Amino acid sequence: MLKDGEKGAVLQRDKESYAIVPHLPLGLITPQQLRRIAEVAEKYQTAAIKVTSAARIAIVGLKEADIDAAWRDLEMTPGAAVGLCVRSIKTCPGNTLCRLGQQDSMGLAGELDQRYHGLELPGKVKIGVSGCPNQCGESSVKDIGYIGKAKGWTIVVGGNAASRPRLAEVLLEGVDTAEAQRITANILQYFKEEGKKGERIGRFMDRVGFENFKERVCR
Repeated sequence: MLKDGEKGAVLQRDKESYAIVPHLPLGLITPQQLRRIAEVAEKYQTAAIKVTSAARIAIVGLKEADIDAAWRDLEMTPGAAVGLCVRSIKTCPGNTLCRLGQQDSMGLAGELDQRYHGLELPGKVKIGVSGCPNQCGESSVKDIGYIGKAKGWTIVVGGNAASRPRLAEVLLEGVDTAEAQRITANILQYFKEEGKKGERIGRFMDRVGFENFKERVCR
């Protein structure tokens, strides 16, 4: 039996079958990739294809013996769906595609995904990037969130939608994309150095104090 995350697989409720979740940066997928996902699901007679809340597509119901072959057929890399790491980054279309977008959410999210997707940390970290205050990237319930406004990004921290949900707190407002990336690096480095195993960033902030957290990451 595989451990969760091994070979990019997640054990299912029946304790016999697995789901695999290809990495789809920013939730974007090509027609060719869609066809391969459908072909793999049919070839290995899987139970379901599920669009997840993190804008991924899970192929559910694979036998352990078929997992390696399924990945070869897909020609895609696994998404960080489990484990203590930076998970797949959720974003809206931003001003690239949406008439309401005020900032380039896909551009910022793409940079963050390339740098941090799968980065191992003391606890899991979910990131949401929204191009306007409507927050279709669910920024206020992410460990680190970005909200695009006319004068730049508002950065919020400490949110989650887990068993003890909380809204994120405003860290900074009106920052440009380069500064948002710098602050992100500081947050993740601080959390990596001083976070406790299994801790979310919100609980970490409670433990060290929000003002201390802010002073450390905004230097």
